[in-house]
Amino acid sequence: MRALLGNLSDTDIRLLRVFMAVVEAGGLSAAELELNIGRSTISRHLKDLEIRLGLTLCRRGRGGFSMTQEGLQIYEYAQRLITSIEDFRHQVNDMHRTLQGQLSIAMFDKTVSNPECRVPEAIALFTANAPEVQIDIHVVPVNQIEKGVLDGRYHVGIIPTHRPSSSLKYIPLFGERMHLYCGRGHPLYAHADRIEADAIRSRRYAGLSFHSPNMETGRKHGLEKSAVANDQEGIATLIRSGRYIGYLPDHYAAPFVASGAMRQIEQSAFDYHCEFAALYRKSPAPTRLVRGFLGALQESHGTAVTD
Repeated sequence: MRALLGNLSDTDIRLLRVFMAVVEAGGLSAAELELNIGRSTISRHLKDLEIRLGLTLCRRGRGGFSMTQEGLQIYEYAQRLITSIEDFRHQVNDMHRTLQGQLSIAMFDKTVSNPECRVPEAIALFTANAPEVQIDIHVVPVNQIEKGVLDGRYHVGIIPTHRPSSSLKYIPLFGERMHLYCGRGHPLYAHADRIEADAIRSRRYAGLSFHSPNMETGRKHGLEKSAVANDQEGIATLIRSGRYIGYLPDHYAAPFVASGAMRQIEQSAFDYHCEFAALYRKSPAPTRLVRGFLGALQESHGTAVTD
């Protein structure tokens, strides 16, 4: 019979964090940089955790890394546990007169060059009032931001809005204009100012790989993806190859257009406008630390909280 797990210790929590990092990295080798410890030490920690739990969590060796069914369940339970611990820590920090702790912000990529984006100003306002708070910024795809905010990994997300969740609240922030572009050497480059819609649809199209306004617009206009990327840097790389067309924000594409590396495809029917919003969980209620940053976002962008 397997031994039942007794009281959890700090060591157990540390081992669970190592295990979660390995799962999220997809293996021991990939987790070395994330954890800043050697593979042999990571392997020993995983073995210690398996002994402690009386379960086999993953298979590792020459055949590669793979999760067991029990390991997948433990990972899910560990996520809940760590989220609860983090919530408790932030609630305790919230009781102090001076704001303390860590603020985790997740953002969609290529927003800082948008002149309408006032997130840097919001950070300046917030840190002036809360100098002891450590800010942790993650730049990840939209779907990961939403999931991370819902499970408590991120306190605030900043994304292009596309499918509101009833479990989240939103603060409208700023917008950006999206255009189709082609790179130097592309067949459309020489006459990008007079392209018919059918000619656009016949070309190889590069789109984002996750549900987003980009994906919705591509489907709406009948653009079939020949290549995908998980961020706009990847889309720009594909466009610059001269083999694909794709959407980019006008502010991000501007330097490429100015240098002649890209041209905007002048077909306004294919353009679209993206609205960005800050999002946070409805429950549990945001801590004073999170409310402080949300207030700074509102002040810098001149917006209000919406239900």
